[in-house]
Amino acid sequence: MLEVLHAMFPNAPVYTSAYDPEVMPSHFREWDIRTSFLQRLWMKRKSHRLALPLYPMAFESFDFTGYDLVISSSSSFAKGVITGPGTHHLCYTYTPMRFAWFTGHYTERERMGSLARMALAPVTHYLRLWDAVAASRVDSYVAISSVVQQRISKYYRRTSEIIYPPVETDRFAISKEVDDYYIVVSRMIPYKRLDLAVEAFSRMRKQLKVVGTGRQLAELRAGAGDSVQFLGHVSNADLPGLIARARGYVMPGEEDFGIAPVEANACGRPVIAYGAGGALDTQIDGRTGILFGEPTVDSLCDAVNRAEQTEFDPRIIRDHAKGFDTSVFESRLRSAIGRAINPAEPSMPTFATVRTLEKQPVQAGR
Repeated sequence: MLEVLHAMFPNAPVYTSAYDPEVMPSHFREWDIRTSFLQRLWMKRKSHRLALPLYPMAFESFDFTGYDLVISSSSSFAKGVITGPGTHHLCYTYTPMRFAWFTGHYTERERMGSLARMALAPVTHYLRLWDAVAASRVDSYVAISSVVQQRISKYYRRTSEIIYPPVETDRFAISKEVDDYYIVVSRMIPYKRLDLAVEAFSRMRKQLKVVGTGRQLAELRAGAGDSVQFLGHVSNADLPGLIARARGYVMPGEEDFGIAPVEANACGRPVIAYGAGGALDTQIDGRTGILFGEPTVDSLCDAVNRAEQTEFDPRIIRDHAKGFDTSVFESRLRSAIGRAINPAEPSMPTFATVRTLEKQPVQAGR
C-alpha cells in the first residue's frame, strides 16, 4: 500500500514513528522518510511494543505546515497527526485501533495472563480516549472494506468511502498445471487463526503449504501433522507460481480485507475463507471460492470437502480479481482526493504520507 502511494506521488515525504532500513526493502532508502523522536530510543529497536504509550506523542510531534493534503495510512496511530485549518487530512483506514477497541478478543488470542491484562487495562483505556479524540481530527475517511467502514461508523461516528487496497494482479497468472496441495500465505500471529488450518489439514491428511514467518511458528509446527509443510519466507519471484499450482488458497481467520486471497484469485484459484470481514467483499461463495460459517476445524474441513466437489472456472475467478487491480485503486483514490480538495483545482496538491512501518520484510500476500 505504501509503495503504491509513493509511486503515485513520488515527491511526497513519508512520515513515520521510526524506521530501520536494514529490515525494509532497499529501495526505501531512496525515499524522503522522516521519523519521530522514537527513532532515537533504544526500546523502539529492541521491542516496539514497549513504546506503545509514546506513539500518540510521536505522531502529534510532526509539523505539516505548508501542506495542502496529508494522507495517513493507518491502523492505529498515524491518523492522530495534527494539521492546520488549511490542510485536508484524508485517512486511509485499515481498521480502528485493534488492541484498543477489541481488547478482549486481542488478549484472548495472545493468551495473556491475568496480571498482564491488569497491567494493560489502564494503557488501553488511555488509548481508547486518545483514539476517539484523534479520530475527530480526520477530515475524510476511506475504508478498505465493508467491515472496516462499519467499524469507523461504530467507534468514530463518521462516514467513509470504501476503496479496496491495490492488488498487483498482473504479477499472477493461471497455471496449466495444478498440484495436489493447498496453500496459505500469512504472518504467523494468533488472530490469523493458522492453528485452524494446520489442525484441519493434519486431520484430513491433505497437503498444506504454509508460507510466512512469525512468533507462532514453533507452536504451529508442534501441532502439525506430516501433511503440513512450513516453507518460511518465499521470494516475490517464486510466490506467484507456488500459489498458481495450488488446488486452493486457505484463509482461516477474519481479515480486514485480505490481499493474498485476491492474488490467489488472480491465479484462477478458488479461496476457502472464513465468511467474515474482508472475505465478504472479495469472495463469491460457489463462484470464486467457498465461505465457511464458523471459525472451527470442523467447519473448515467441511468447506474443503465442498470446494473439492465444486467445479470452478479459473478464467471467471481471475476476471473477478482484476476488479481489485492497482489501476482501479489509483483511479478511485485520485477521485476521492479530488472530491476532498477543490475539484476545480487543475493540479494535484502538495501532500505528505504518514505511515507506521512494520519491522519485517515486505512480501506479496502478507
